[in-house]
Amino acid sequence: MSEAKLAPNMPKWMVDHVDKYLSSGGKEGHMYTLTPPNSAPITVPSLLLITTGRKSGQKYLFPLFYGRAGDSYFIIASKGGAPEHPGWYRNLLANPDVEIQVGTAKMRARARTAKGEERARLWKDAAAFWPPYNDYQKKAGDREIPVVVLDPVH
Repeated sequence: MSEAKLAPNMPKWMVDHVDKYLSSGGKEGHMYTLTPPNSAPITVPSLLLITTGRKSGQKYLFPLFYGRAGDSYFIIASKGGAPEHPGWYRNLLANPDVEIQVGTAKMRARARTAKGEERARLWKDAAAFWPPYNDYQKKAGDREIPVVVLDPVH
């Protein structure tokens, strides 16, 4: 994978998670356990996404929860229900060629935003592995939270 910087202003728990993921080569950190507010602990799969900054041209790394869709992966651009899209999503709209690490596997992928029935199906799957996504959508108001499919490039 490319040398990439952690996104600025990343919370400490995310920095620690990325450090564990990278230092173990993906053997640790792939399955991540955390406790959402007012909930029991949840273990979710996580991947590392590298995008190219739309303004800077720098490579940035983000840890994200993911699901599987056939041979592809999908991620949710929730930003915790913020009114605007996360920076990594805006980056991949400008340049959909990304790199990902899923456990110990590293690959190139092309990102695309799911639409219609595909989005609805993947959103339902995402809310099953991370139920807070439904709360994030309510909090986001009029912003439809994007579901991003990462299709590996062979």
